[in-house]
Amino acid sequence: MAIPFSTNELAIVEISKAFRDASVPVFHYPVTMREAWRRMAIDKKPVWLCTGVEAFSFYPDVIPDNRARGCVNDGGCRITEEEKGGTDMFGIEWIYVPVAEGSMEKPGCPHLFEDANDWGSSVKWPDIDSWDWEGSKKLNEEFLKNSQFRYITFLNGFGFERLISFMGFEAAAMALVDEEQQDALKGLFDRLSDLYCRIVDKCCEAYDIDGFMVHDDWGTQRAPFFSFETGRNLLVPYMKKVTDHIHSKGKVAELHSCGCNEMQIENYIAAGWDIWGPMSNINDTQKLFEKYGDKIILGVTPDIYDPEKDSEETIRQKADAFVQKFCCDPNKICIINRYFGPYLQRTYAEELYKASRLIYENN
Repeated sequence: MAIPFSTNELAIVEISKAFRDASVPVFHYPVTMREAWRRMAIDKKPVWLCTGVEAFSFYPDVIPDNRARGCVNDGGCRITEEEKGGTDMFGIEWIYVPVAEGSMEKPGCPHLFEDANDWGSSVKWPDIDSWDWEGSKKLNEEFLKNSQFRYITFLNGFGFERLISFMGFEAAAMALVDEEQQDALKGLFDRLSDLYCRIVDKCCEAYDIDGFMVHDDWGTQRAPFFSFETGRNLLVPYMKKVTDHIHSKGKVAELHSCGCNEMQIENYIAAGWDIWGPMSNINDTQKLFEKYGDKIILGVTPDIYDPEKDSEETIRQKADAFVQKFCCDPNKICIINRYFGPYLQRTYAEELYKASRLIYENN
């Protein structure tokens, strides 16, 4: 049901910290941010052009990967620098590197296996039933009563990143193109998919959440790590198994995949992802939206403006121009790319919100 726009909505109720500590205004919205993101991602009926402040990621400590990778926010409290790192759910040890603001596998530790054919005898699968889900549920009940859309994030990758942690980057890359290892990889990725589906079930039972964001970086700054055909044959079928399961729970499936991966977007679509936010400095997000915006929700980057030199009128014109170009087709939906966060200052953000509200109230 359409919600008529009111100028009272332009009142700023808070300033939210977005990606890389960008300060983004939160307006006096007519529905909760959670509801707006749900309408956009599930119903495909946006209330306004979402900027990313509407959603947040929840990293419960009960999933070992989160502490290993330095991301835990149980009860709204983040762990200290000294607490970050440790073993992931497969017993692989990680160390946190403050200057990189992330973790890496501990140098010198032997890989689980060197040949994918050996994974069956080398991988010790986690006993997720032994994790303290009930304790985590109690700890986070109040924290998860905020007004945002809630994601559980899988940090250690769906398939390729997980494979790297098992056998190292060089061996993982070789395994993808070695015909003698490909059947074994399919078996491994299928088993991983079963595990992820079980973790999805546990999360849905324990928490009031709305979606899952899965990390799996597929590229460098110049090109993907592997070919389109490799992604389609070795990863897409097993990703689809997980996204289908997420959707069966009524949840959103969002992919985080860094790199110059324009060539892989049809694989992301085939794998069933609802949303992908490409790295905007190396992918043409506007071009991708024009071609694929009716098949997947994309994080699109507006044309950059100069907040110091451009007049208020110019800034408003640029915000309105973006909305007119990217929000008028009811069959295509986008969100603002997170890398644009520093430019979501008051004038631009206000015009972006107002212009999109006026368009979407009639859709």
